[in-house]
Amino acid sequence: MTSDQEFAHLPSFKAKLKKEGLPSVVIDTFSYYYLKLVKGETGLIYDRDISAVAPEEIEAAENLAPYKAAGEKAFKKAVRITLNGGLGTSMGLTGAKSLLKVKDDKSFLEIIVEQARSIGAKLALMNSFNTHRDTLAALEKIDPNHPPLTFLQHKFPKILQSNLSPASWPKNPELEWNPPGHGDVYTALYTSGMLQRLLDEGVVYAFISNSDNLGANMDAALLGYFAENSFPFMMEVAEKTVADVKGGHLARLTNGRLILREIAQCPQEERDACMDIERYRFFNTNNIWINLEFLKELIGREKAIYLPMILNPKNLDPRDKTSPDVFQIETAMGAAISLFDGAAAVRVPRSRFFPVKMCSDLLAVRSDGFVFDSNGSLVVNPERQKKGRPDTLAVDLDPKYYAKIDLFDARFNSGIPSLVNCEKLKIEGDVRFERDVTIAGRVLIKNSRASQAVVEKGAVIEKDLYF
Repeated sequence: MTSDQEFAHLPSFKAKLKKEGLPSVVIDTFSYYYLKLVKGETGLIYDRDISAVAPEEIEAAENLAPYKAAGEKAFKKAVRITLNGGLGTSMGLTGAKSLLKVKDDKSFLEIIVEQARSIGAKLALMNSFNTHRDTLAALEKIDPNHPPLTFLQHKFPKILQSNLSPASWPKNPELEWNPPGHGDVYTALYTSGMLQRLLDEGVVYAFISNSDNLGANMDAALLGYFAENSFPFMMEVAEKTVADVKGGHLARLTNGRLILREIAQCPQEERDACMDIERYRFFNTNNIWINLEFLKELIGREKAIYLPMILNPKNLDPRDKTSPDVFQIETAMGAAISLFDGAAAVRVPRSRFFPVKMCSDLLAVRSDGFVFDSNGSLVVNPERQKKGRPDTLAVDLDPKYYAKIDLFDARFNSGIPSLVNCEKLKIEGDVRFERDVTIAGRVLIKNSRASQAVVEKGAVIEKDLYF
């Protein structure tokens, strides 16, 4: 049940957004979602309104080799857009996550710049208000003569759950705002002028991905398939495993259009069905292809991009559980698949999706289980396949001793163990590694002592190790 008082808060939100200098289209977009919230809408998507997508409905990337030549020709009309708004706070970082050294003493950002340069495609970075300054400083050192294009993500005001009024936090006003999710990329492209600039320069095809997913290179065969079929929008999806039960999934609406349903949009009473990987088999890798001409036409027609709303309940200060409960309004960029008639999905191998979200992921990527190929793309080491090892390298590190980057680096300061022949590694307790350690097979390393254990130089571990 809503009240006139709750509706009356909207002018306060508009004034706050305007004072911050946000464009009118952003103010209108926030207002659209806020009114949905006040009216009691939750953004939930019910099973009765969608159907599962069968494998035969989606083309597989492995069949797209004939499109490679067309894709290579289209590189000059393409831009790689990297979402660069994250701080990596879950890993204990305080600056832009993309500046973290991830492989061969190169940062995510350095690798992405080199990948784009190697194929002759433009590169654009969508920074957040948290990462923009650090990123520009880093680019001055990486490529001062040919810096990538940059534009800024917007922000939304947080909403108090108690009365749906604007959240206030005088001791740190920045915490009154939240990033509106990566779905903001389309509006940010438009309001920044970047969309028109790219079109004026003859750029038609955009590939969008996260900065921490180094499997997401701009693939020529995928670009060729996208361009030759004149798709307005294409989502890369991969087969779900048990590790992906809590992720969103691809589905189809009753009108035939594809839709992305995130886990936050699943009704609580339908969570089990929502996480059934036999039924909903494909998850969004967050690698998106979009035709910029179609995007401009859509914005011109609708005056904004209205994606399905994700209502995220949080504490106002995420580090203070006693701070007021707020709602954050967010959207997912993959949700735009439902806006385009003729949008497509393509099934890609898992190797195009290995984001570094935790230090466990970082250990895998820094190890010899992954290498750079001739195109500068990070790929699974071919030696793993030769020896029958799976593409996935499962690493589980004790969060007490490895969750934050300073703790992680202190325990691997002599070098990362060789994991090229490792299938699964789990570490429990405080363990430090000396140089030239090799780990193979499925291994548990457990230290039950109060003091730190040390794996000595040159050790070869092929079975469980206890201290």
